Amino acid sequence: MSLRRGCATLLAVAVTVLTVAACGDADDGAAQEVTSPVSTSAPNTPTENPAAATGEPFTADPTIVGAHPIPFTSWTALPGNRIAISFETGAPECYGVDATVTETDEAVTIELRSGTRADAVGKMCVMIAVFGTLELQLQAPVGDREVRSAV
Repeated sequence: MSLRRGCATLLAVAVTVLTVAACGDADDGAAQEVTSPVSTSAPNTPTENPAAATGEPFTADPTIVGAHPIPFTSWTALPGNRIAISFETGAPECYGVDATVTETDEAVTIELRSGTRADAVGKMCVMIAVFGTLELQLQAPVGDREVRSAV
């Protein structure tokens, strides 16, 4: 029995030593190469696509929980002072979107946010990507202005 206990102790010590050694720092004092890209680009400029307003229709929902900014990929000018933006998000039964529009004479900048619908918090949701479309009211037609995503 004592031989078993000795082997078990030796094994435990060996595993501990290997674990500690694996967690050690590999810094040898030399400069480390940075491998992750650093982005210094301006906000995303989505493309105009007159046929883009064909995704799952979403309605702006300011009550979404855990809202985080997401980009939109394309936009479509609609009659009057409206624009439709196209994006990817989760299933509309669980996820919603909201947007803030900032307009100048030169550009229309849209900050699109996605989050969990308030009525879906704590519920099981399917993890599926959905192509969505959101229509937004503008103060003036898009015209010749550049349309930008805030992210």
